[in-house]
Amino acid sequence: MDTDRLPGCYRHPDRDTGISCTRCERPICSACMISASVGFQCPECVREGSGTGHRPAANAPRTLAGGVVADDPQLVTKILIGINAAVFFLVLLAPGLAIHLELLGRYREFGGPVEGVSTGEYQRLLTSVFLHVEWWHIIGNMIGLWVIGGPLEAALGRSRYLAVYLLSGLGASALVYLLTAPNTPTLGASGAVFGLLGATVVLARRLRYEMRPVIVMVVLMLVLTFVPLGGSLTVSWQAHVGGLVTGALVGLGMLGPTAGRYRTLVQWATCAAVFLLVAAVVAVRTAELSTLY
Repeated sequence: MDTDRLPGCYRHPDRDTGISCTRCERPICSACMISASVGFQCPECVREGSGTGHRPAANAPRTLAGGVVADDPQLVTKILIGINAAVFFLVLLAPGLAIHLELLGRYREFGGPVEGVSTGEYQRLLTSVFLHVEWWHIIGNMIGLWVIGGPLEAALGRSRYLAVYLLSGLGASALVYLLTAPNTPTLGASGAVFGLLGATVVLARRLRYEMRPVIVMVVLMLVLTFVPLGGSLTVSWQAHVGGLVTGALVGLGMLGPTAGRYRTLVQWATCAAVFLLVAAVVAVRTAELSTLY
């Protein structure tokens, strides 16, 4: 028997954790821990300590990142999966819709763009993140979103988690726009999912979890990035790397050492800085393309 293994969460025994409730000392994972004045508490102890009445938002239990603990800690993940599925079925019904949502748009065989980000359709940087055209593509991305996103949402809270997802998707699109040929078809949520993975690495580090399983997952997913999976689309390593780096940067801001009255300011300032960096990358690439066509 491995005596060095960390105990499992009392609600999720398959999740090893080194964090315990400060009141009852039961082991708790990132999905169950609730930030207290000192350390973390489990959901049961929080309920017992606060009673059954409604609490003001200022006194509500907080997630690890400072967000309010929600009754359904995976609601945003479920909504994102629903949006991706809805767009997928809409594209099945109206295939032409994909052309208006994909990242780079269409180019003439010789010459400049017909439509796309370089012509001012900047919404494609985000709409392409919700677009899939093959079954294997959406199924794989949604499984990744559920497995990686659920625990991360519980640790960050809804608004912070959504910020990581959207900024990671934008960061992935920006790197694709910067590094690929302007007529390369690129779409899918994998960049945003990789961003959640990058933030998960930061979370695991913050909680002092055993890092080897997380690093192995990152390496495995990056290796799969460069393996052809078949179908009409190829895997975009630019989207995966862009999303991974963006998610890690936002995660550092969300889960960094800053606490107290300035924590929220640092978190949203980090999001603003990452957004401005993405905008700068897009502006540089657009200016470059304008000189070529």
